[in-house]
Amino acid sequence: MLFALCLILAFGLVFNAVQANSIVAATEGAWGWNRYAVGVGLVLLTAPVIFGGVRSVARVAEWLVPVMALIYLLMAFYVLAIHAAELPGLVALIVKSALGLEQAAGGVAGYAVSQAMMLGIKRGLFSNEAGMGSAPNAAATATSKHPASQGAIQMFGVFIDTMVVCTATAAIILLSGVHDQGLSGVALTQKAVESQFGPIGVSFLAVAMFLFAFSSILGNYAYAEGNVEFIRNNKRALLGFRLVVLAMVMFGALASLPLVWDMADLAMGLMALINLVAIVLLSRYFFTVLGDYQRQLKAGVAAPEFKADQYPELAGKVEKGVW
Repeated sequence: MLFALCLILAFGLVFNAVQANSIVAATEGAWGWNRYAVGVGLVLLTAPVIFGGVRSVARVAEWLVPVMALIYLLMAFYVLAIHAAELPGLVALIVKSALGLEQAAGGVAGYAVSQAMMLGIKRGLFSNEAGMGSAPNAAATATSKHPASQGAIQMFGVFIDTMVVCTATAAIILLSGVHDQGLSGVALTQKAVESQFGPIGVSFLAVAMFLFAFSSILGNYAYAEGNVEFIRNNKRALLGFRLVVLAMVMFGALASLPLVWDMADLAMGLMALINLVAIVLLSRYFFTVLGDYQRQLKAGVAAPEFKADQYPELAGKVEKGVW
């Protein structure tokens, strides 16, 4: 129950505030839209979906998000292609910055590296959710013959998010030469895209950010709703939760960037702390499952199937009908 409460706090409330803040920053930077108006518009778009009346908005967002993601990656690859000669310098800059080589001369390398690592861990955790324990909420809805194969798919998702999408964004920013202008967040990415593609790139990024963030708001709500129903499955609790979600969307639209990120860092830390302890306690079952998967692969089984009743140590640990 404690983990469910933390997930509701993180995904249902705080993360939705972060996503709303990102949408406001993107539209404000691209077109100068008023943040109050954007916040109200987000609430009006979100409310019909989470209250179950209008699913068409969610379906349109789900269809457009992969298309926008593909276009964004193509833009990043184009930037890499036209700046191919600068890639060795880019890699050198990343390595020097990560290891604090420039700061070492001033005697502050340790602090600089620790700060860079801390910020990287926090933003990476928000991006790919690795170690937070939230992804199983989605993975559990999949139909898989073996838990290890589903785990491999989840690992691949982390790789794509971090090593492809995030690296592409970093490349655009660093190759544009705007990373030392004191900008941060969406404004930094928009400035970098503008330097490569002009105003149309900024507009595209704002639309893409809206779709990514809005679909995340809906996905976050779905995560949290299941945990609300797990704790107290009644209409009054669900109604109250939905109203608080809408309030947090509006709050995020109006709040400052540092405030929403500080809240997100705290919520992520609580989830990760509980989940990592649980992972350690459950690790012996993990090795049992992984060993079963590897034995079947070595035996030539193309699609391994897990049967929990073959392992007495899992008796009472796995619900019947799951595996």
